Amino acid sequence: MGTIRLVGWGARRCASWRAALHSRLDAGMATAEYAVGTIAACAFAAVLYKVVTSGPVTGALQSVIQKALDAQF
Repeated sequence: MGTIRLVGWGARRCASWRAALHSRLDAGMATAEYAVGTIAACAFAAVLYKVVTSGPVTGALQSVIQKALDAQF
């Protein structure tokens, strides 16, 4: 048996079917990537919150704000 060649309308139909299949498969990957990105952003926010609310950082921030408010112009 020989090979089957898609010519004309059949080739365009097959190409559009493959493109539709790939776009559906990629849609799931985008959703998974958004989920991982969201989890990473939440973890980073939690770590940043812990650092900013720690004693030494809070004292340093209060000192900087106090100096800025007491500045003479």
